[in-house]
Amino acid sequence: MSGDHKFCLQDEKGERYLLRLSDDSSEYARKQAEYGFLQKLSEKGFPVPKPVAFGCDRECVYTLLTWVEGEEAEKVLPKLSSDEQYRFGVEAGKILKGIHNEFPVAPNENWQKRYFAVMEERLNAYRAEGIPFKGSDLVLKYLEDKKGLLAERPQTRHHGDYHMGNLIIGKGGTLSVIDWHTVDFDNYGDPWYEFNRIGVENPSFATGQIDGYFGGSVPEEFWELLAYYLAGSAITSIVWAKYFVPDRLHEILSLNENVVQWFHGMQDLVPAWYGKK
Repeated sequence: MSGDHKFCLQDEKGERYLLRLSDDSSEYARKQAEYGFLQKLSEKGFPVPKPVAFGCDRECVYTLLTWVEGEEAEKVLPKLSSDEQYRFGVEAGKILKGIHNEFPVAPNENWQKRYFAVMEERLNAYRAEGIPFKGSDLVLKYLEDKKGLLAERPQTRHHGDYHMGNLIIGKGGTLSVIDWHTVDFDNYGDPWYEFNRIGVENPSFATGQIDGYFGGSVPEEFWELLAYYLAGSAITSIVWAKYFVPDRLHEILSLNENVVQWFHGMQDLVPAWYGKK
């Protein structure tokens, strides 16, 4: 979805690499920053593609990374037992927590202001031309009443798209994280915002990711913010789907109804799928 051209390359020794090419030279600075962040992650020992080369040739920006062997977690997890799914979820949570701990950010603007600079316009679009669903009034009320939750939140570097499609399970049971090019909120903000893409299709994995992230008891504030970010992302997807992927509109409306059910009408904020192993 990035628009990059992607190639798998193999050298004389059989080593494989991922080559990404962008025809837009204006992307150079952003991709250079992305490459630099991957270098830092790799140096710290995080399981990510290792940077090999970066540059610009004839207005084509290129990034060369080591190839991560394995399959996407979203394809592997449904074949595993709930205990195995949970174990991979715990590992995914630990990796995410490690990234957030290692790369805090001290921004000029607080998270609440940054979040609503983007989301308020999307919420207004839903209010103007969105499609009602069962519980939509409860979601809108929750998002309005709980705005204060976002005040004074810490901010860290983000992966930006931390979900099962970007987690690779290797043959030896290793877990790696790919696709570091998403620029949602400039790739930094409230660390818990990254859970808005948590893989609830596999509840044991999702439970493990939360447990692995916190390594103990889960703060009550986390559940409130998880509900906020999941509900906010889902409801603002409706107008987007209406215009850009109308064939998926029914699916996204179902997701919104599911969010209301997970959080028991936005009242009990420990989601119904949590703890199901």
